[in-house]
Amino acid sequence: MVTLKALVEYTDSLLAVENFSDYCPNGLQVEGRPEVHCLVSGVTASLELVEAAIAAEADAILVHHGYFWKGEDECVTGMKRQRLQRLLGTGTSLLAYHLPLDAHPQLGNNAQLARVLGFKRSGCFGNDGGLQLAQFGELSQPLDAPTLARHIETQLGRAPLHITGRAAMIETVGWCTGAAQSYIEAAAEQGLDAFISGEISEQTVHVARECGIHYFAAGHHATERYGASALGEHLSGHFDISHQFIDIANPV
Repeated sequence: MVTLKALVEYTDSLLAVENFSDYCPNGLQVEGRPEVHCLVSGVTASLELVEAAIAAEADAILVHHGYFWKGEDECVTGMKRQRLQRLLGTGTSLLAYHLPLDAHPQLGNNAQLARVLGFKRSGCFGNDGGLQLAQFGELSQPLDAPTLARHIETQLGRAPLHITGRAAMIETVGWCTGAAQSYIEAAAEQGLDAFISGEISEQTVHVARECGIHYFAAGHHATERYGASALGEHLSGHFDISHQFIDIANPV
């Protein structure tokens, strides 16, 4: 058992939330019971995840995509009311970490995606408010694009959308999970053969073609399944509490 206060303070410090200017509040978003025995982690605090966590008798839910995003309607109605009502009515806390969870060098989404894909990080690039969130490295052996696409599909369980680049064999690759397709120009400027992210935009296709860089859109959810799970496991071991990652399927 750990107090909710101690859990939040430790996680905030671990992820250095004070260093990030984000699109949402990081840390404790919904306060529930003062003690945590069981923690459930997931990607997004959808009603389906909330219900699954409540069924698993979780005291707290840890996610990458929480609530209260900049620009959204502040009124607690409809979908927002249903989600908050279930959390508050059952005393279940919600902790959410967005950019801090992307960036953590061991537990973060980008570090964990590298682990899953078997990539070794050489450095970081890009600029998001002074942060370099994207990572890059050399493959252990050169691969052609179809082989790399099959590897991504095997490891993530989802076939990526591939936009063909110039290099016949891919030796260097960059990656950044989620909606990080805008980093493709920085990846090209870095001289990388390929860039992997979660989503793709209309203009991403033209940038990939004109800059000659292979682009793999591997899925927002598929690329961000691993950070919250790794963080949950770390917290479980640190505080000796139970932890379960619940994956709510999402094809995007």
